[in-house]
Amino acid sequence: MGLLRVLLGDQLTPGVSALAGLDPAADVVLLAEVMGECAYVPHHKQKLVLVLSAMRHFAAALEARGVRVDYVRLDDPANTGTLSGEVARAVARHRPAGIVATFPGEYRVLADMRGWEEATGLPVDIRDDDRFLADLGWFQRWAQGRKQLRMEFFYREMRRETGLLMEGEAPAGGAWNYDAENRRRLDRGVVPPAPRRFAPDAVTREVMALVEARFPANFGTLEEFAWPVTAAEAEAALADFIAHRLPRFGDYQDAMASGQPVLFHALVSTSMNLGLLSPRACCEAAEAAWRAGAAPLNAVEGFIRQILGWREYVRGIYWLKMPAYAGLNALEATRPLPWSWWGGETRMNCIRQTVRQTRDMAYAHHIQRLMVTGNFALLAGLDPAAVNEWYLAVYADAYEWVELPNTHGMVLHADGGVMASKPYAASGAYINRMSDYCRGCAYDVKQSTGPDACPFNALYWDFLARHAQRFAGNNRLAMPLQTLRKMPAEKLAGLRAQAAAFLAGPELRPDP
Repeated sequence: MGLLRVLLGDQLTPGVSALAGLDPAADVVLLAEVMGECAYVPHHKQKLVLVLSAMRHFAAALEARGVRVDYVRLDDPANTGTLSGEVARAVARHRPAGIVATFPGEYRVLADMRGWEEATGLPVDIRDDDRFLADLGWFQRWAQGRKQLRMEFFYREMRRETGLLMEGEAPAGGAWNYDAENRRRLDRGVVPPAPRRFAPDAVTREVMALVEARFPANFGTLEEFAWPVTAAEAEAALADFIAHRLPRFGDYQDAMASGQPVLFHALVSTSMNLGLLSPRACCEAAEAAWRAGAAPLNAVEGFIRQILGWREYVRGIYWLKMPAYAGLNALEATRPLPWSWWGGETRMNCIRQTVRQTRDMAYAHHIQRLMVTGNFALLAGLDPAAVNEWYLAVYADAYEWVELPNTHGMVLHADGGVMASKPYAASGAYINRMSDYCRGCAYDVKQSTGPDACPFNALYWDFLARHAQRFAGNNRLAMPLQTLRKMPAEKLAGLRAQAAAFLAGPELRPDP
């Protein structure tokens, strides 16, 4: 009598802990496509295709190795639609001696797993997910007793722990962080190389038809689907980035440009978050390029910081602070999500560009998420629960462990400063400085009031005025708050009236 080894859709790694010690002759691996996971938020069609296709390819790879796989498809008439229901059915089919699983990425799934033992009468071994570079116990020990949980200090510890970009006890190049060198607008004449993309094979095309049939109303299109769905494709995508885009990634990682959705970004987060790529392997490949003289240090450090720093850090914050973290709303924001975020009409070119790109690719890079849609959500006071659901729904790389802290903490400051020392609020000047979006906009970024004024400008000052008392002691906001205090009352009143009129207008229409 063997074990039932349960794998989730984002645990598609041959060495995942749930498969450690696998006995191919006795054990059975369960992978189940269930409606509960496909529909708990209205996932982008490409996200659904990506996960289901990757699951099917991974199951086939296991079977090719002689592993017994029990694979339940979404359209199986007997499918219960829940993970717990499919575990119970698998137990009845195979009568295992116990159940083995890997720690999940979402709190609600962990709660489900913790009920399997009582539901089946079998012992359930939930093993640590050792695919991350910082285990949760280590993070909790690092966080204990600290008044501020800043990513930069965590990142430095992780550099020391892993030895990545280190020269003995010192950081490579003498500095821990080269972010100040990574803020260039895309220069005229610079044409980023097209990323490696992957045409859907027969398995993926079958899943695409299934998703179109089962989720016809979901956001997004499938015409441009080209994500890696196997480890081999993911490794090819990483190699393409290292060779062709990493050398200039650092300079332009914060840039935005019309018709250039990828620029010099890696497009590997979907593969890492599914388990098709190792985060350590991604970091080591980038470091090797620097040591070989093929990529500059500012580019390699910036890329490694996103993985070793941010990716590991937000996972630690998520599991340290959940479940209460999800309900925080420090700025008391309540406004509903505007329909323009689901593809509705908007005169704001930056929002239009980002939403259209998201619709077509299930992708936007971190500055578009933080400083376009995110900045707008912060300034307009959009409800954190609605914003979190949107980010979780529309991006192919979104899982709650990584999406929630980034959105709640970095984007919305809804956690009151757990992650960020200040809210990432900006006027239209930031978007104008880092992109060409303002050139094609119906609004004028140089105006703050009037019918053609860029909405970000009045919204920015209205946001500071609303929360001036809350942030009075925040040193990082001292300069704009001083400007606010010195602003003539009539001017401030005009800005706030402009913001109020915009928030009551058609751009903030909550439904079609």
